Amino acid sequence: MLSIGALRAHLLAARLAGPVATSREESLRSYRLFAARDPRVTLGLDPEWGWGERDLLRLMADKCGVSDDPGHVSGPDVIDPERTLAGLDAFAVRIGEVAARRGAVLLGTGHPHRLLGFYAALADALSAAGCPVLTPAQGSSVDITTRFGVRTYNLDYVRGVALVREPGARGAGSETGAHTHSPLPVRVALGASAGGSGQVPDLVIGDHGWVCGAGQLGIEAVGLADTDDPALFVGEAEGRVAVAVPLDDAVRSDYYRPLTRYVLNRACLSQ
Repeated sequence: MLSIGALRAHLLAARLAGPVATSREESLRSYRLFAARDPRVTLGLDPEWGWGERDLLRLMADKCGVSDDPGHVSGPDVIDPERTLAGLDAFAVRIGEVAARRGAVLLGTGHPHRLLGFYAALADALSAAGCPVLTPAQGSSVDITTRFGVRTYNLDYVRGVALVREPGARGAGSETGAHTHSPLPVRVALGASAGGSGQVPDLVIGDHGWVCGAGQLGIEAVGLADTDDPALFVGEAEGRVAVAVPLDDAVRSDYYRPLTRYVLNRACLSQ
């Protein structure tokens, strides 16, 4: 396992924290859209409080470490590595708690090209600890609004992790999937879990709409979020998202491996 110092150094070297690839312009645009309740950035969350742009900027400064200066409008955005480390610790606590009681888990990602390996390692460890790793509604169709109009995707599971793919985009079970922010896949999955003899997850682990969509429905949810994903941090502030870990969610997939080892060790799930 990496020491705290080595993990901090890795976060900065891999640009998971510190100056990140997400630009200040992208982040501020997301805050404007969230303040206007644009569903593209609310990610299935229905905020209870009024969130203006300045409120969101202050929240993201507190949760992520971005600059709270509204006059800072360009350049790379910044994530405080200490906040990432604290988030990973809190994330690991929730993982460890559900493992200790052998609770059912549902894992899903809107970043399959980057984060599938991170979540799959968690799924493997939780399954080995006796947790049911749920795969409800596999193969179901999900109609998602995109910038190209409404597109139909199929819900699939790879190594215990849910993702969506366009029909015909290689066979089921392959590791290709579509990038999405939509909460519709988790709603379909949870609807199938709640119906018939399905099992409702005790914890949802993921990102984007998987976390916010589950939290909005009252399911405990934890996940990863970038500086342009204010919904997860609003959900955390309002008590509907248990943990949101601030980090760049789109770096090379192998850069997340040290984080996986750290979380599993902190959760007492190391193999």
